[in-house]
Amino acid sequence: MRKSTYSAILLGALLSSLMMSTASAKEQLVLAIGGEPEQGFDPLLGWGQYGNPLFQSTLLTRGTNLSLQPELATAWSLSADRLTWTITLRDNVRFSDGTSLTAEDVAFTFNKAAQAGGRADLSALQTAAAIDDHTVTLTLHKPRITFIDQLLTLGIVPHAERENGYTDNYGRHPVGSGPYQLVEWQEGEQLIVERNPYFYGQPPTFAQLVFLFTGEDTTLSAAHAGGVDIAALPPALAANLPSHMQPVVMQSVDNRGIMFPMQPANGDRTPSGALIGNNVTADLAIRQAVNLALDRQTLVDIALHGYGRPAFGPADGLPWSHTDEHIDAPDLDQAADILEAAGWQRRDDGLRYKDDQPARFHLTYPSSDSTRQLLAEVSAEMVRPLGIQMQPTGRSWDEIQRQALHQDAVVMGFGSQSPQEVYYLYHSQHAGNGFYNSGYYANATVDSHLEAAQTAASAEQANQHWQAAQWDGKTGYGFRGDVSWAWMVNLSHVYAADKCLDVGELGVAPHGHGWPVTANLLDWRWTCD
Repeated sequence: MRKSTYSAILLGALLSSLMMSTASAKEQLVLAIGGEPEQGFDPLLGWGQYGNPLFQSTLLTRGTNLSLQPELATAWSLSADRLTWTITLRDNVRFSDGTSLTAEDVAFTFNKAAQAGGRADLSALQTAAAIDDHTVTLTLHKPRITFIDQLLTLGIVPHAERENGYTDNYGRHPVGSGPYQLVEWQEGEQLIVERNPYFYGQPPTFAQLVFLFTGEDTTLSAAHAGGVDIAALPPALAANLPSHMQPVVMQSVDNRGIMFPMQPANGDRTPSGALIGNNVTADLAIRQAVNLALDRQTLVDIALHGYGRPAFGPADGLPWSHTDEHIDAPDLDQAADILEAAGWQRRDDGLRYKDDQPARFHLTYPSSDSTRQLLAEVSAEMVRPLGIQMQPTGRSWDEIQRQALHQDAVVMGFGSQSPQEVYYLYHSQHAGNGFYNSGYYANATVDSHLEAAQTAASAEQANQHWQAAQWDGKTGYGFRGDVSWAWMVNLSHVYAADKCLDVGELGVAPHGHGWPVTANLLDWRWTCD
């Protein structure tokens, strides 16, 4: 995500205008929670996949306990062969331009998203069809247990052939049936939205929302100046709150870990020319040793200032993750024994070598992210006594994608309310697919477990296969198997909120893109006169 910082003059002028009267604060809420999407607010390209689409409605939503709840859909069912979803829609839904939302719009959205190649994975969809104005069917090529996630995350857009319908520029001028409509977007600076007068649900408490796109330091400065009502903060800044604000902590499945390049460096390149592979991290013993050396609780204490918990897999605590996938405590002695047995010998310079290959590699992190920088620096110190040199290296996201993503170990972040993400991270067919499986991990047995999960008859049966992909007693992607990652921490999302703002009961957040804290925005209230 692109982040910009206001000049002092622009920020000062904006804060002055927002602070002119306390009465207006009840009607206008100012948020600095990041998440400005480069491709705009287009669900077909990924907007809303990690959070609340705001301008659009989805067919279903998740309750605070991740249970399925109706939204646009009033009823939904899956055929006995698990190939056809039948969805019944509300009959009182209008887009923000006043026109009715019908099954034609839903069918168009799903069919178009399947062609768009965005973050919404609709590869299993054969066709979506409107049966009548309020009934739509979604027919799949083959059963896919995670297809229901698209009913929860894909915002519905108007059919291209209607007035104000979908165009290639939709992301800059979205028309939807969600609680708010876009008024003005100054890219890199701010977004202004107002109530959608045709919203079918409970009218939002706040008539206008202003989203500020500020950097970490500027966000805190704006909070101290009284110019924001709720702000996302890195844990390192959470102790420095102004007196009129309180911390709001949202639990999450948002994780950080070290992605290891899994292939040797033999000159292979991606279609864009990026090098693939790393001769150090391709060695299982190195990956095992790093995992054993990490003191994850210390990482939580130092890098997250206690706002989080240790991570051992991509979905800790969720039903599709192994409950016994954990390391009780760091074990440098066991790690050293593994390295010795694999031929990594320590030399006079303190480093280990194997066939004259030093145990040295870059640990790359996005230079704009202070939390990932701390994780990289502290974890590098933890493995140093083993004779392994992880070199913390800050790069821009553009540099990471062009140069480092497939040849450096990278501090990455994921975390989803769906097991589909596990499929993306570890199935060989997604090797090199953007940030997914960027280490080119491949294990045919793991692939078979992941595929069996997707075609399972129930979520409970699927969970057995998801867990087997992590470890089936002989192999798996987890630390008892191939150790394709060294998972480090699960974050808590930390916000500074005005003491007058009641954000209600927050659910469990996914990865931080897309404003997940706003999922229950309709429950937010201003409690002061």
